[in-house]
Formats: sequence, C-alpha cells, structure tokens
Amino acid sequence: MSHPAVSAYAYFATCPKGLETLLLEELRSLGASKVKETVAGVYFDGPLSIAYRSCLWSRLANRILMPLSQDECRNTDDLYAAVKALPWEQHLAVDGSFAIDFSGAMPGLKHPHFAALKAKDAIADYFTERFERRPDVNKDHPGIRVNIRVAKGVLVTSLDLSGESLHRRGYRQEGGAAPLKENLAAAILMRANWSGIAARGGALLDPMCGSGTLLIEGAMMSANIAPGILRSYWGFNGWLGHQSKYWDAELQEARALKEAALQRQWPEIRGYDASPKAIDIAQQNIDAAGLNGKVRVLRKELADFAKPTHVEIDSGLVICNPPYGERLGDESSLLHLYRNLGQTLKKEFVGWQAGVFTGNPELGKKMGLKNKKQYQLFNGAIASKLLSFDVQPEYFVEDRRALTERDEKSSVPQPLSDGAQMFANRLRKNRKQLQKWAKNNNVSCYRLYDADMPEYAVAVDYYEGWVHVAEYSAPASVDPAVAEQRLREVMSAIPQALDVAEKYVVLKQRTRQKGAKQYQKQDSSGDFFEVREGQAKLLVNMKDYLDTGLFLDHRPVRLKIAELAKGNRFLNLFCYTATASVHAAMGGATFTDSVDLSSTYLEWASKNMALNGFSETKHRMIRADVLEWVKTCDNRYDLILLDPPTFSNSKKMDATLDIQRDHVALIHDAMKLLTRDGLLIFSNNQRKFSLANDQLTDYCVENKSDWSLDKDFHRSKKIHQCWFIKHQEK
Repeated sequence: MSHPAVSAYAYFATCPKGLETLLLEELRSLGASKVKETVAGVYFDGPLSIAYRSCLWSRLANRILMPLSQDECRNTDDLYAAVKALPWEQHLAVDGSFAIDFSGAMPGLKHPHFAALKAKDAIADYFTERFERRPDVNKDHPGIRVNIRVAKGVLVTSLDLSGESLHRRGYRQEGGAAPLKENLAAAILMRANWSGIAARGGALLDPMCGSGTLLIEGAMMSANIAPGILRSYWGFNGWLGHQSKYWDAELQEARALKEAALQRQWPEIRGYDASPKAIDIAQQNIDAAGLNGKVRVLRKELADFAKPTHVEIDSGLVICNPPYGERLGDESSLLHLYRNLGQTLKKEFVGWQAGVFTGNPELGKKMGLKNKKQYQLFNGAIASKLLSFDVQPEYFVEDRRALTERDEKSSVPQPLSDGAQMFANRLRKNRKQLQKWAKNNNVSCYRLYDADMPEYAVAVDYYEGWVHVAEYSAPASVDPAVAEQRLREVMSAIPQALDVAEKYVVLKQRTRQKGAKQYQKQDSSGDFFEVREGQAKLLVNMKDYLDTGLFLDHRPVRLKIAELAKGNRFLNLFCYTATASVHAAMGGATFTDSVDLSSTYLEWASKNMALNGFSETKHRMIRADVLEWVKTCDNRYDLILLDPPTFSNSKKMDATLDIQRDHVALIHDAMKLLTRDGLLIFSNNQRKFSLANDQLTDYCVENKSDWSLDKDFHRSKKIHQCWFIKHQEK
C-alpha cells in the first residue's frame, strides 16, 4: 500500500560517485538545509525556491528529485499498485505528457524496460479510470519526468525537477573523443582549487583541451555564471505544482549576474590541442556558451605548450585530461606523453598549480613531479584520479638511475691487465679529444672507439651514462681464445676508463652491417631511457636489439633535417624509430609521414613522438612495404629522407631489397613524390656501395658523405655515404 513520504528530506540530488562531499558543500552554499550525503547523491531540504536554485546553479548534480512516496516493493505488481495509488492529478494535467525513468532490481525482473512499462501503465490507468482519457508519453521532452528506483525492496517514486541530466548545460554542440561530462569537469576544477586561483588573478591553461569542457566550466565558475542558464527545458515545466514566480526570480537574478560578469576583467583562459577537429568543436562550444573572446583555443602540439607571453602571468592552473591512447595510437606512448608534460611543467610553470585527471594514475609517476594530493573520481564507470601538483623545485623528482650510478661508481676499481690498461688509455685519449667538441656542439651521445687498434675489434658508443659495445667478428686468422681474452679486457677496461658502473655497459656481438640482422631481437628487457640530440628527446634501448634505436653516425643528417623542416612536408622512408621525423617535427614541419614495415619500430617511433609532445594528428606512422608504398603514394613532400637497409628479405615484403641493385629505381620512385624545389637526402651504410650517377642524370646530385660524418666518426669514413638530390632547374 502506498503512503506519503515520511522522510525528513524533501529533495534528493543525484551525482556521479566521488562527488558526494563536494555536492553537499555546494547545496549548503545554495541555501539547502538538513543536507546528508549518501552513495551517489545528497538528501536536502528547503522551500521550492531552493529546488529551483539547485537546478539552475548546481555544477555537480545530475538530477534534482522530489520524492513523492516510499513503498515496500517485492515485484512488479507491488510497483504497479504503489505508483497508481499516488494522486497524479495534482502533478500532471490529463492533456499533458510524461515519461518514466526506472533503475534498480527486484525478484523476477529480467529487464528494467518491463518495470518502466508497468509504471507507465499505472499512471495511464489512473487517469483513464477517473477521466476516461490519459496523458501522452513523450520520451524526449515530457511535461513531467517520473523517476522510479527500487533498491533492497524499497520503491521510491519521485518527480525529476531537472527533466534531463544537469550535466547537459546547453552549450555542447558536439563532443570530441570520450569528452568529460560537464559536472565531472566542474568537480575536477573544484578539487584543483580553480576558484581560489582565479580570485588571485591566476590563469587557466589546458594543453590537451579536446572539446573545451574544462575551459568552459572554468570560465563559468570564475565568472559566477549559472551552469543551467542556457537550458530551455526543465522537468517542472509541465508540473502542476510549478511556481513560476519563484523560478522567474531565480532566472532573472542569474541573467543579471551573467551580464555583469561579461563586463568585468576575466582571467586568462586558454586551451590547445593537436587536433584541428577538436579545436573546431571547442570553438563551437565556446561560441554556444556565449564566451567568445573570454575563452581562447588554438591548435598546438603539446611540444609547443608554454606559458603565454602576450601578457604577464605569474601564477595559474594547468589542467588537463590526457587522452587514453586514441589520439596516439599506441597506449604505451602515453608514458612518454606524461613525461613530456612533466618536463614542460618543470621548465615553464614553476610556481603554478597543475592537475592531471587520468584513468592511468601510475603514469603520473613518470612526470618527474611528486603530486601533493590525489582525488578519487569516476569517469562513467572508470575509476580515475585527479593528480594535484604544486610545481615547485622541492617536488621535482630526480632520475633514480643517475643517483644509483653515482653511488656504484664509488666502488674500488680492480687492477687491469696490460692489454686492458692499453685499451683504457686509448678510450681516455679519445674521450679527451672529443669532450670539448661534444660540449660545444651539445652532443651527448657519440662514438668513442671504432676498432682503432685492430686487435681490439669493437665499436664503443657512449649514451649519457650508458656504454654500448659492439664486437665485430674476428678474422679467421685470429685464435678464438685470443679474441675472447681481448673482449674480456675491453669489458674490464671500460668501467674504469669512462667512470661508469658495470651494469651500464652492454655488449653486443655482431658482424659489420648485415642488412636486416640489425633488427633481430636480442633480449626482452623493455628498458628504454631518454637521451637528447639537438632539441629532440629520443628513446634508446641498450639491450633488446642489436642496435639501440639511434644511429649515431647519421646525427648531422638529422640535425640538418631539423634546420630545413620549417613549413615543409617531410617524408621518412625506412624510418626505423623515426628519429629524423622527430627532428623534423621539432624544426616546424607542416607534417611528417614515417614509413616502415616493422610494427615494433613504428611503436617505438610513436613513443619518440609522444616524448616530444607530438601526436599522430600531424605526424603519421605508416606500416607498409616501402618499395610498394612509394609507387602508390599520391602525396607530395618538400623534404624526403631515403635511408634504406643494405639488404632486406623480410617475409612481409613482396620482394627483396638489394640497395646496390635497386637504388636507382628506388630513387626514381622517391623523386616522383618530391616537389619541384624539394630535397631528397639519400644515404646508406653499405661500405662498398657505388652510386649509379649515369642513371641519375635527370637530377642534381651532390655527394655529401664527408659533410655527413661528425668528428666522432672521422676514424671510420666508410660507415655510410650520403647524397643531396634535387630536380634539375628548368
């Protein structure tokens, strides 16, 4: 049997899980009394004007419900009886319309739609029996919306005064990929203390703004604009108990406050995103919110994110909800995106506050910043966290590997054999000769030794605290036992000569440049670390592959590409880990395309891009057989790098590649993709390679091999050859 609600709470505000405490405080500030939070909602009391004010002003609630009755409910028959027993003519006109929202569970109920139908029938039968006609059902914009919830055998029937979820403010014309709901965005900003920062004149910046929800909510919050002011439909529009004079008074006051706010000085509120589509959507939403000129958005990669310089801004909040991988392709690239974001915060925003809302809170540890607080929130069903940062030097996290390395280097060195001492002396001599050059040219990774002494046939490369040793095959005339002894001498000499811990010296055994063998997997450590080259940050892996992911001998070519890239379209063929593409992006390329057949190296390439703050919006990774791809590509490029392997017979390829045999056809195909004034850089590492100049007479060909080798490779000038190729002038 139905009976009037006996609860002391006249209303119930629903909200996403995790927002209950914030919502309680908000409702109390709006004038509500007897507030009490529960899971996913807050009970409160007050006159009807408080309910109207909550609908108009709550930034956090989903719905404002007015309970009509509370009943025991064991099955759908009980539900029907309880709903039908209410005096519906007090709430709904017979020529009006209604809709039912049902949630919950009860014995025997297999589908909630059936329970909603039973409730609809109860209201329809109530009117038919009394008036011989009934209101219509309107699922989109009903005169009243009835909310029915069953939990633990208790049925609560309520009027939904909001009509539709309050997170729908009315300004969102279109959402981007997985957009934040507006009330969740407001909660994130509240937890990040945006109102306090704005009151002190701080700025609000979002480097990955998507459809602009955080920016718009932040603007409305700082200007004290009612979040519901743009809405035209409310759940009380067709309610017979609606008191329009109270609602009109609330609405008139909110409009006056907004008008006054638009005349005041606003804080700097700016957003950026790599996606042109996202920026277009954000601008549409800003316009719809009436905030054009107050909130500004601009297409910009994370790599270019910096503190605005057009006005002096001493403090503010950097807030963002990084993507879940859909804009970067490979989710593992997110680790490097977070690292880039942390580096930018430490470089540009000391003294600011920052907030990162993420479903991957562990990635926050990669930012190099200790967060001062974490807040648990739910993005739909996804448990997420807001990581709150105070960007101050005392919260910067130092590289633990560097600390460990310094501690280990304090151990007492062991005596070296005569051969090992001779090798150590050569390393020290080479390093002394290179150090001034490396420092002056900002080179942190370089070759120290390349079989300078024939009896020690190894190449030694230094990578910012790591040492990569590649052993060449000894000639047949050398006793294997002697070769093994010399290798032991090399490995014992390096830690002492270069002052590094043994664990950071990695040995690879190889033969000189055997084409595809350079790509074979050696280990599965998964250990990547970051090095710098010019303005680029690049990931190297010392253990898992024969090569590290960064060919040091091509450094001048990559730096030249960075110099030439501005405003140009760049193509990287046989891109490997796309280090040259990163340089092109850093140099201001309009876009880059990187083509390779290896998914492993393209994933690595995506990580390199993400580490530098670039997305695949402008910088595409294309998995394809280059020999076939260049024949069908219809794009044109201003700058092309063609750096093929010496030989390849991958099972994934339709044909084999022999660079001596195939280079003319490959160059011809690449030149078809080059603009009239463009430049093709062709290089390869086959030591006996000979360019077929007589077959390339249609082009201007300039041998740049000597130029392309830096000081650390002058001992091995045959390591690669390089040419600049252009179209003949007409």
